[in-house]
Amino acid sequence: MDAGTKRGLVALASGALFAIGLVVSGMTQPANVIGFLDVTGDWRPALMFVMVGAIAVNAAVYRWVRGRRAPVLAETFSLPTQRDLDARLIAGAAIFGVGWGLGGYCPGPGVTALASGSLEAVVFVGSMVAAMWVVARIEKR
Repeated sequence: MDAGTKRGLVALASGALFAIGLVVSGMTQPANVIGFLDVTGDWRPALMFVMVGAIAVNAAVYRWVRGRRAPVLAETFSLPTQRDLDARLIAGAAIFGVGWGLGGYCPGPGVTALASGSLEAVVFVGSMVAAMWVVARIEKR
């Protein structure tokens, strides 16, 4: 099996594991995200526990991975080198946050929720793909 196939299989398994985690934690239900932001109403703390769990797992795995000379399926690590904040990053983060708060979906749960046949998920993912296409067109100019 060549390295590209191995990387593809690992990406598929990782995505499946991530999707299972999102479903089990209830993060494919927009009401849980919106409920987390509703601190003066029907507050739902589930998102907080999911984030704390994810940070703990990531911190442990990241420490182990960074101790290696190279990734298992690549010759070098591909880490971001830019350390400063620019207007593009801040604007993108703001748009992401507002969209997540209003719709209750971010990309991972939105794509995962497609399997449920939810019309909301279809509209979200369709809008996300359209926005990505528009941004790619603008950046080519």
